[in-house]
Amino acid sequence: MKKFEAPTLQEAISKASLELNCSILDLEYNILQNSNSGFFGFFKKSAIIEAINKNEKQNNKENHKSTQKHTKEFSNEKRKNHKKKSIKTNQDTATNANVENLNNEVKNSDKKTKNHTESKTSIDKDKVNSLVDNFYNISKNADEENRSNLKQDRKNIPLETINEIKKGLELLFSNNCFNINKIEVSEYSKDCVLINLDGEDAALLIGKEGYRYKALSYLLFNWINNKFNLSIRLEIAEFLKTQEERISIYTQSVIQRVEKNGYAQTKILDGVLIKIALEQLRAKFPEKYVGIKTSNNGKFIVVNDFIKKHE
Repeated sequence: MKKFEAPTLQEAISKASLELNCSILDLEYNILQNSNSGFFGFFKKSAIIEAINKNEKQNNKENHKSTQKHTKEFSNEKRKNHKKKSIKTNQDTATNANVENLNNEVKNSDKKTKNHTESKTSIDKDKVNSLVDNFYNISKNADEENRSNLKQDRKNIPLETINEIKKGLELLFSNNCFNINKIEVSEYSKDCVLINLDGEDAALLIGKEGYRYKALSYLLFNWINNKFNLSIRLEIAEFLKTQEERISIYTQSVIQRVEKNGYAQTKILDGVLIKIALEQLRAKFPEKYVGIKTSNNGKFIVVNDFIKKHE
């Protein structure tokens, strides 16, 4: 991977795209440092990323596999010719014994690898199950009368509600294996609360490609919406902020197509990305239809004009 530095994250990604001669969608990158405007010009930081062209990476892998294949075929052919020239009965016996020993070693190695994988998976599942079990214990103790007494015309979220949600989250994370030491709850809008979590195990709580983030967000929404009639905005170690910046760069090309042609659709998106893209495109085009469609490959967003019925 090659490093790129620019005043902002978007400029760093655009710079990488130009130098690597590929589109932003074909760019694979890691954020090494987020940009920071500093304080009155001091302590200013540039955005630094590592990036590589996905297509170039794939070609390198294919070439490497092809080289390995040819090397292996040549080596096998050489062994066969050698065996044909110097084959003997006692050598066959020794060879069979060696092969059998090698198979036993491979089997033992496979068993060790399998046991290690199962052990690691078991620990991982225990963490998730612990989180889910504690969540449902909290949900069962929720007071349903509070939800029925909520008024539709409220202007601000009561401080008592904020404190109750925070206590529930503290209880949730106090009895599981995730080390989360920062739990903050605040009002994001009149019908939405911002939940900010961080700690040593923040990356584990997010999960690969955000799958645990998505599950936790769903669980918390069902609890908070069912009891307090509120939606949530879940932030874990700036994961949501990073995803918003990433999808904002992508939606620029979608916005350009809509402005040029009057309509457009996104690529297949999943998890939190499709939710963020939907919010951004609806905010940009309030007069148009912006909705989620489903195909055999997954979900995507369509931006088009509303269908008008002619009388």
